[in-house]
Amino acid sequence: MFSRRSLLSTAALGLVGAAGLSACSSSGPEKLEAAPSGHPVQGRTLTYDPNHLVNDGEPISLEWWLWDGDDIFGKFADAYSAIHTNVEITIVKQPWEDYWTKLPLALKDSGKPAIFNIHNSYHANLLPYLEPYGVDLDALKADYQAVDAHEIDGKVYYVDYGLMSGVIYYNTDMWAAAGLTDADIPATWDELREVAKKLTIAEGDSFTQAGFNFNGQFSAFTPGMPYQLGQNLFAEDQVTPTFDTAALAEVVARFQSLYDTDRVGSKDFGTAAGDSFGQGQSAMVYSWTHLGGTLAADFPDLKYATFPTPVPDASAEPYALDRYNGESTIGINAGADDAAKAVAQDFLAFFLTSQENLKELCLNYHVFPMYGPLAEDADVMADPQLSSLADGLERYIWPGPMPATFETSSTTLWEDVLYNGVDPAEAIATAQATIETDLASLDFTAVEDKYAFYQPSN
Repeated sequence: MFSRRSLLSTAALGLVGAAGLSACSSSGPEKLEAAPSGHPVQGRTLTYDPNHLVNDGEPISLEWWLWDGDDIFGKFADAYSAIHTNVEITIVKQPWEDYWTKLPLALKDSGKPAIFNIHNSYHANLLPYLEPYGVDLDALKADYQAVDAHEIDGKVYYVDYGLMSGVIYYNTDMWAAAGLTDADIPATWDELREVAKKLTIAEGDSFTQAGFNFNGQFSAFTPGMPYQLGQNLFAEDQVTPTFDTAALAEVVARFQSLYDTDRVGSKDFGTAAGDSFGQGQSAMVYSWTHLGGTLAADFPDLKYATFPTPVPDASAEPYALDRYNGESTIGINAGADDAAKAVAQDFLAFFLTSQENLKELCLNYHVFPMYGPLAEDADVMADPQLSSLADGLERYIWPGPMPATFETSSTTLWEDVLYNGVDPAEAIATAQATIETDLASLDFTAVEDKYAFYQPSN
């Protein structure tokens, strides 16, 4: 007998009661006398054979905490418990603003939840409570990209199921109206400048249509673009930040000139490029692929496509195309009892090899699958965001669970340059000093040296 109950936190609902509300009720799991049989083995190199008893067939209930996607993550739990009917997995959804307060306290003080979702920005907070993955590490590396970047002393506590980075979104109606075709897709930044001019509609300082808009995207593109020029964010020791560089100065000058010289957009033409794009006011924007979710929800009638972020020189492969961040696989509570941990590890192997559910998960969050069998999936390649990440996927670099100071300092840098008239060199130097100060209080080591094409910066 099986039931996956979806519990909403009392904070989210404003209700009283420790357990929240159950979407459906059940008398709970029942003893399974014989091992499941007849189910196909799933996976490629890392495999999962479901035809075995879990927990010796004895009933067991686990909690799985998350902050979003209870329905889509719940499909993994449903499929697993449909096979192992003695296992009940109860999903507990906490709002993001509460999750990172409640989860560490729960992990510290109890064996619950046995399973929980991870965001790598909270890596340091969660690591003390994480159980190492029990799956075969070589098989995991064969099937999932960038596992090495998550390895700590020969152990892995989570990996990425999906990759998110930046692409250029363009309005296909505006593109056609300007007489542009697929042959005009820019490969370089200089080519983008020329295309952006054709897409701009303005009279003096008054814009009707921006050819390219990067307002509000400062924290997204600024830390990543110097990689195209061979510049890492950290020195070879993986600790010392290298933000104030000639490469970043070149990036700032390039983007500033799009407004000041080419006049394809303006700092005063809306505060958020994504909204401006959705409202049909900007023809092209740089954004990470999560914009696809916003467009689907808020601007469903918008006609758009994407292309890969341009590079400085089409004849030379860049050191890296951009930085990326990953959406993380599940964590297992090291403080759970042995039975719960054993079931959680079994469920983990099922999760990591559930190809169709992983595909749906990646499409839902607009992240490119890190699971190898999905790399050329037709549905993935049909997604207007993900197709632009597919080419050259190995050339995206993950600096590690990057401290927020890089993004907040990037935003401050651009606000000073665009709105406060601060000289770019001074703004970049200030950002470097702020980052150094912030990192001094953190125990952070980057993983740039795990990048397949890593070279120390000059």
